[in-house]
Amino acid sequence: MYWAVRYECTALFYLILSKNFSNSVSLSFHKTLSKMKNHLLIFFLMLSGSFAFAQKTEYETKTNIRYYEDAEYKNDAYKAERCILDIYYPKNAKGFATILWFHGGGITQGSKEIPQALKDKGYCIIGVGYRLSPTVKAPAYIEDSAAAVAWAFNNIAKYGGDPDKIFLSGHSAGGYLDLMVGLDKKWLAKYNIDANRIAGLIPFSPQCITHFTVRKENGIPEKQPVIDQYAPLYWVRGDAPPILLITGNREMELLGRYDENAYMERMMKLNGQKDIRLFELDGYGHNMADPAYPLLLIEVKRVLDIKK
Repeated sequence: MYWAVRYECTALFYLILSKNFSNSVSLSFHKTLSKMKNHLLIFFLMLSGSFAFAQKTEYETKTNIRYYEDAEYKNDAYKAERCILDIYYPKNAKGFATILWFHGGGITQGSKEIPQALKDKGYCIIGVGYRLSPTVKAPAYIEDSAAAVAWAFNNIAKYGGDPDKIFLSGHSAGGYLDLMVGLDKKWLAKYNIDANRIAGLIPFSPQCITHFTVRKENGIPEKQPVIDQYAPLYWVRGDAPPILLITGNREMELLGRYDENAYMERMMKLNGQKDIRLFELDGYGHNMADPAYPLLLIEVKRVLDIKK
């Protein structure tokens, strides 16, 4: 109850400050709310703290687990370095949900991570590493992401998790990889897994057109938009898992990032997807992960409640 109350309060707070919630609110009042942001957050967290109770769940972390077959790593030092994952999970628990987290960094930098904001919430968190450009080129990093997701489906039950409660999330490049693996079904089909088994896709500020690094690999300028096989938008379909798109403010985000997500939401709906939403977090640019984490947790809870 403690964590549920804490994060529902925090998520409500951020929704109040988002454009999706506050379009009908006067501009002056919206600015006042923005100024009160830090004070309100402190209040919500102090209020929710009064609900803490009982013994904390114990968690265990295992690091640097290979998600490809061992033979894949022979004579490939770079794959051995990058294609590994960390898993953080509740001990002595059964049937818990799992969130795979793909780090950002433009597919050119970054490393696997388990965000602190997602710890100690009753879920398993898997931090995924993947190969980077320019050492490799597309689709290598998409293949890596799919292999990590397949590993979760095939192994999470050994740790106590439910393979029917696997969510994909990540920031920026990580969000792009979420959508590519979740929408283009061929990547998981390689492992005899239907991408529709994914419980939900919750990308933070994902690229929905062809990623700018993929374009760069092919000599295409950053400001020339492309929608091809390496664009999540190319794979819009009505039968996809539930999707929550989260971006920063449209005027503060990376080039057209909000607009890409808005178009993704629109085209998914036109293709029959009934469970897709877009949240625009006002006051934040591309570095919008902190206010997005509570929304991620609330979305996981929402989907799990539907599945009951």
